Amino acid sequence: MNVRSFTKSLFYSVGGCFVLLAAFFIVYQYHRERMYKIDVMQGRLQMYNYELMQSLGDSLLNPDAFGRYVATHDIEGLRVTVIDTAGRVRMDSRRADVSGMSNHLNREEIRKALKQGNGYDIKRNSETLNTTYFYSATYFPDRQLLVRTAVPYDTKLAHSLEADNRYILYVVGITLLLGLVLFRNTARVGRHIRYLRNFAMKAERGESPDEELQTALPNDELGEISRTITVLYWKLKHSEEDKVRLKRQLTQNVAHELKTPAAGIQGYLETILQNPDMAEDKRNYFLQRCYAQSCRMSNLLNDMSTLARLDDARSYRMDEVVNLREVADKVVDDFCFQLEEKQLKATVDIPADAVVTGNASMVDGIFRNIVGNALMYAAGATELRVTCTEEAGCYRLRVSDNGPGVAREHLPHLFERFYRVDKGRSRENGGTGLGLAIVKNAVLLHGGEVRAEATSGGGLTIAFTLPKRRAGE
Repeated sequence: MNVRSFTKSLFYSVGGCFVLLAAFFIVYQYHRERMYKIDVMQGRLQMYNYELMQSLGDSLLNPDAFGRYVATHDIEGLRVTVIDTAGRVRMDSRRADVSGMSNHLNREEIRKALKQGNGYDIKRNSETLNTTYFYSATYFPDRQLLVRTAVPYDTKLAHSLEADNRYILYVVGITLLLGLVLFRNTARVGRHIRYLRNFAMKAERGESPDEELQTALPNDELGEISRTITVLYWKLKHSEEDKVRLKRQLTQNVAHELKTPAAGIQGYLETILQNPDMAEDKRNYFLQRCYAQSCRMSNLLNDMSTLARLDDARSYRMDEVVNLREVADKVVDDFCFQLEEKQLKATVDIPADAVVTGNASMVDGIFRNIVGNALMYAAGATELRVTCTEEAGCYRLRVSDNGPGVAREHLPHLFERFYRVDKGRSRENGGTGLGLAIVKNAVLLHGGEVRAEATSGGGLTIAFTLPKRRAGE
């Protein structure tokens, strides 16, 4: 199948516009220059008419005075005629007897002069002298007369009234220069298009891109776009492999996390079964350990289920009105016994009218996981503060403790799934390693941002934003 070249179509279409624009300019400029020269000639003859009327005055219709003035102010081939408003010729410099001359009322220059004060006509043949003239008439209302001057429209005058055609050469030269620039740029675009076309054909066949051609691309915006498209394609092509790898890694992490409590439960149960005469208090201890490990497994499975649902935002309603102060107070109240046990004083400083639109259960989970994380890992902390400040279009919330904190190299990784700062201690504390990952996904689904930072004076702060409720929601 023959494919029409985009670069040729672009070159011909834009080049055609250049040619049409140049042709329009040539025609317009030719007409404009010609009219300018006609106006100059008209002005010269009009000046002669006014000077004639001013010099002769009442003697305008005196044959001797009229003849002397024309003779002394002669222009080569000049003819002067005086006409009344009825169109009758009263004086003519080329004929002494004007009685036989035709009425001039319908002449073009006479009609224009009577209507607008002056007028002209070009290349009209004189009926009296059988010569082609350029006529210019002036109307003097106070005398009810018109003075008309005419000069022969010979080759010399015609040439002087023609427009200067030298500018056409400049226009043609500029058009050719623009055409050359257009050709070079369309060729440049065509080079990128050919590269992308070859790349698409190779990608369809599963072949690798031509690295030599890619490096030869010009270092401009189009070259950058072409290289970016290539990189994005290969990233997308390998995304399936990345998904398989991430799935395998997640499966390994889950298996690793489940293996420890499962092995503990199995070990405790085997000990109980193999020792039927075990003391009652020791048996209860092992059963309590089994229960604790089963709770840990249950929490892990629940957190994984929550993350799976967060990956599909369609499973949540995101149009609920959520009061942040009420949610934070409820979470702190639910943790009151753990807070008292840890001797951790919690304060909530959130405006009572801080309202967002989203999912109430998800927002509750954000606060619950952050506070639970502080209770579990902020050993030795005495204060837990929940604060809120208003920013442009959002609320910035901070949950801070004054515990031992986290080393700075760990801060960017705290929201990764199953990431542990101290793996051994985390498992002992019963954490699943998914709490802050749930927080991150929930905040992102609400259109906010979350990060971990060191608390001033020591401790850990989880800072996140939630967009304000918009008017009309």
